[in-house]
Amino acid sequence: MTIPLEDMRLVESAVVSQPWQAVVWNDPVNLMSYVVHVFRTYFGYSRERAEHLMLLVHHEGHAVVAEGAREQMELHVQAMHDYGLWATVRKGEE
Repeated sequence: MTIPLEDMRLVESAVVSQPWQAVVWNDPVNLMSYVVHVFRTYFGYSRERAEHLMLLVHHEGHAVVAEGAREQMELHVQAMHDYGLWATVRKGEE
């Protein structure tokens, strides 16, 4: 069976429109200053952005630190684990 080109574009569009997210979770181990350091070092975020994300982690229990393709988010999560942070991948909201 051959799928018409129009239908292939719809499927591709649906996949692209729903990014995946790398989520960092609060933990009882890491200092807030260390989390800021990780976000600045790994993601290259400004001090303000890194502090904002760290405060979300601290007060809300988690923060979305990146969005994109699943494979890239899995790499980000592995990097967060390597830094000693708790992180997971989840589907983004449409």
